Amino acid sequence: MAIAPVSSSTGSAQNAFGLDFQSLLQIILTQLTYQDPLKPVDNFQFVSQLAQFSQLQQSQTLNDQITSLLSAQAATQATGLLGKTVDLSSDTGNVSGKVTAVSFSSGQPRLTLQVADGQTISGVTLGAVTQIR
Repeated sequence: MAIAPVSSSTGSAQNAFGLDFQSLLQIILTQLTYQDPLKPVDNFQFVSQLAQFSQLQQSQTLNDQITSLLSAQAATQATGLLGKTVDLSSDTGNVSGKVTAVSFSSGQPRLTLQVADGQTISGVTLGAVTQIR
């Protein structure tokens, strides 16, 4: 069974708002600089915000590592198909062919198949494979 790799649109130091950890810390520093001296932020609230930012950075790092792991798994899975006969489901029906090459497009593995009538089919994704023989 094929597992499609997950793509990430942001880097490891980015969160959903497009700010890195240093920018978030700068926001806290600015908040402390311009706070009302008669109503300071209490220590618990300040430490809680820092912990949330730290957890956000760790979650993003973990997400990036899992994405990298899934890409490596897809590459290993694709190279394991070299020399094997696979079946594909296509618009014209089921197609069988021997995997002769693996290439990578945008980090995604693509298979090249040699079918029985001598034709070569290239650019096949792992998700299109329905059976491996």
